[in-house]
Amino acid sequence: MMITKPQLLQAALSFLILCMELQLKVVCFLQPDSLLDETYLEFTNEATDFSPAKEYDYIIVGGGTAGCPLAATLSEKYSVLLLERGGVANLDPNVLYEDNLFNPLLTANNNDSPAQTFTSEEGVLNARGRVLGGSSMINFGFYSRADDYFYKNSGIEWNTSGVKSAYEWVEDSIVTRPNHLGRWQTSMLNALLQSGVDPANGFTLNHVEGTKISGSTFDDSGRRHGSVELLNKAKPGNLKVVVHATVDRVIFSTSKSLGIVANGVRYHDSEGIYHEVHVRKPGEVILSAGALGSPQLLLISGIGPLSYLSSLKIPVVRDNPYIGKFMVDNPRPGINILVPVASLDVGARVVGIVKNGPYIESSAAPRQVPFLGSIIPLNSSVLVIGGKIIGPKSSGSLQLISPSDVNVSPSVRFNYYSHTNDIIECGKVVEVLRDFLGTQAMEEYKFSDISGGRDFRYIGPSLPEDPSHLKSNEAFCRETLSTFWHFHGGCLVGKVVDSDLKVIGVDSLRVIDASIFSSSPGTNPQATLMMLGRYIGVKILNERAPN
Repeated sequence: MMITKPQLLQAALSFLILCMELQLKVVCFLQPDSLLDETYLEFTNEATDFSPAKEYDYIIVGGGTAGCPLAATLSEKYSVLLLERGGVANLDPNVLYEDNLFNPLLTANNNDSPAQTFTSEEGVLNARGRVLGGSSMINFGFYSRADDYFYKNSGIEWNTSGVKSAYEWVEDSIVTRPNHLGRWQTSMLNALLQSGVDPANGFTLNHVEGTKISGSTFDDSGRRHGSVELLNKAKPGNLKVVVHATVDRVIFSTSKSLGIVANGVRYHDSEGIYHEVHVRKPGEVILSAGALGSPQLLLISGIGPLSYLSSLKIPVVRDNPYIGKFMVDNPRPGINILVPVASLDVGARVVGIVKNGPYIESSAAPRQVPFLGSIIPLNSSVLVIGGKIIGPKSSGSLQLISPSDVNVSPSVRFNYYSHTNDIIECGKVVEVLRDFLGTQAMEEYKFSDISGGRDFRYIGPSLPEDPSHLKSNEAFCRETLSTFWHFHGGCLVGKVVDSDLKVIGVDSLRVIDASIFSSSPGTNPQATLMMLGRYIGVKILNERAPN
C-alpha cells in the first residue's frame, strides 16, 4: 500500500512518542531492594538449553503484560511453564533506561529486538513487544486503572474486592507516584484545567473525569519496572520460564466426555529444534500472546472460520467464525508544535479525561530526534499532543499471511474512521485541542513574529480554521491518523471465549490478554492487563481449591 508524506510524518512522530516512553521520571516509593530484584532469572531458561518435563499443570503462551502476573499467581499452587518468544531485557539499557531513547526502535525487528513493528493495511505504523514482560517493556509506563464502562461491558463478571486486590498486588511491586511535575507536564495540567477539563483530581490511579496525575512504571532514576518483575512474586520451584521459545500450535485431542481438549503445545527454539509439552488434567493451556498473537495461534492451530481455514488447507479442529474479527485500534489524532523552549521534561504524567469525549495526553520530545532530521533548531523542543478516541465503532479483522509459520506476522486492518461516529468523536478532539492551545498556560510556548504577534509553529498539519466545518475536521483527522498502540480484539468475550475466558467449545484452553477486550480499558490498558493476569490467576486457584 502506498504511504503518503503526511502518513510518513505521522509514522515518524508515532515512533517518537513510543520512544519517549523511556523518558518518564518519577519518585519511586518501592522498597530499595525491589529495584534490583531479579529473582525471576533463577528460573528463567534459554530454550536451547532447556529440557522440558513431560507435563505441567499450566502452560502459558506469552510472557507479556498479562502472562507474567498470571504465571506468578498460578505458581503459588501448581507447576507452570511460561513460554516467551522473545528474550530477557534485564541487561538491555535500550529498554531499561531513558538515556538510550531511540535505540529500541532503531533496532526494531532484528532477530532479538524487544520491539516488533507492524503496519496495518491502512498504512499506520504500530508496534508490539517481543521480550519477557511484553509491551510493558517498550511503552510509556503510564499507569491508570480501567473505567466503569469497561467493567460493565467487558462480558466478565468482576468481583470488586478481587479487582482492587489484584491492582494493589501489581502496584505494590512496580508502580510509582511523582512528588513533582516537570515544566511541560505542569503546563499541560494547567492548560487542561484552564480549558475546562475539570475537576482537578490531583494524583489518583483511578479513572476519574477531569484532569489528573497518574502513576508510572518508571522510578526516579528512569529505570523501568515492567510486568516481568511480577515474576519475582512466583514460587520458584513451581515456575519455569523459557525464552526464545516460539509456540507453533496448540495440540488437541478428543474425548467422549469432554469433546475437543487442548492438552499441550508444540514450540521451537532459536536453533529450530521442536519440542512438545503437555498439561496434566485438570490443567490448561493459556494463550497470553497478545491481540495479534493469540488469534493468529488459534487460526494456525485449526480453530476459526471453517471456510477460511479450509481455503488455507489448515485442518479444522473447531469452527468459530469470530476468531480474528472485531480488531480495533483507538485512533490518535493530534498536533505537533515547535516551541521556543529547550530541554522540556519528557514523558506523560498528566491526562485529561473529557466528559463524553476523548482522553488527552502529551509529552515533549527529547532534544535529539533522528526521525525528524534537523528540523528542531537549537533552544527549541517539540510538543506532541494527542487525543485518544474512546470506544471507536470502526473495527476490522486479522488474516494469516502464512498458514503455518507463526514467525510471519498476520496482516490486520482496523478500518479506521469507517464509521461516521468516529469522525464525530475526532471532531471533539479538535475542539478540546483548540481550547487547550488558547489557554494562558500555553502562551509561553508561542513564537513572536516581526510584527509583534505571537503564534504556534506546527510540525505537520495545524488545527482546522473552522472547528464547525465537518469536512475540514475529517481531513485533519485522516491526515494526522496515528495510534496509541492500544489495539485489541480478535478473541472477544461471548464470541470466542466465555465469561471465564475459556475458549468456547474447547476444553482446557483459555485466552488472557488484550484480544478478549471489546474496548480499551481506561486511558492506558497496561494496568488492567496486569490486573487481569493476577485476577484470573486467583480465580483459577480458588476454583480448584475453594477452601
